[in-house]
Amino acid sequence: MCALYAFLRHTDDLADEPGSIEAKRAAIGSWRRDLDYVLSGRADAESWPGLLALADTVRRHGIPRQRLQEVIDGVEMDLEPRPYATFADLQRYCYHVASAVGLCCLHIWGYESAGGEAESRAEACGLALQLTNIIRDVREDALNGRIYLPQSDMERFGVSPEHLCANSVSEPLRALLTFQAERALTFYEQAAPLGHRIAPAGRPAWRAIVGIYRALLDEIIQRDFEVLSTRISVPAWRKVTTALSAWAGRADRSPRLAATGNGPVTGRPQL
Repeated sequence: MCALYAFLRHTDDLADEPGSIEAKRAAIGSWRRDLDYVLSGRADAESWPGLLALADTVRRHGIPRQRLQEVIDGVEMDLEPRPYATFADLQRYCYHVASAVGLCCLHIWGYESAGGEAESRAEACGLALQLTNIIRDVREDALNGRIYLPQSDMERFGVSPEHLCANSVSEPLRALLTFQAERALTFYEQAAPLGHRIAPAGRPAWRAIVGIYRALLDEIIQRDFEVLSTRISVPAWRKVTTALSAWAGRADRSPRLAATGNGPVTGRPQL
């Protein structure tokens, strides 16, 4: 997990460091080549040292190379922010920056595919986490020229880019964020049975990650979506409680994160 995280952190930094878009795109292209080179078993003394640890992790846990390239694709999508016309467009972005990461983690934790069910629920989990981030960071992203709320949804609720950069939440924006939170809750519901498919050793990590993000969404809802004037976070005591609960339940095969069965979610939970 440390090797994977280091790769993700380094990949993200390539897009966030100072410099022109052209320079960043060139750096990411070089990073792709270095990744392919090392994963092909050809060590390069000049490449980023963490790649050797990543290659070992990929080899031992059978992580598909494609997943790592998909993560790089997601970072590259942020080089030149563009509006997302529909939720389907946003979903594609969320897959690359979140779901693909979860699919890598499954291989490290150990899991039972069950005909693709685990992978499908892991994709839903990534969507839930990323939508939570989008709701929390809506103003910060907008000020940086990045709007991750679908244009079709903004038009439906009468929300303009100016609403996202204001100092307080307008009623149209509150309604839109409520809608997005309900959408995120639906994906949390879909992801919950994934606990059945993850090996006991990996279950605590998954439960802790999802539990803390779900607690963040709960905190946002409880504060009535006042995300423009302050950066909402999960209290430290709740993070500790969630982590301890996740560890204590490592041998339990029940989802716990939401009351749901093994079938697909057909309705949207109401806040």
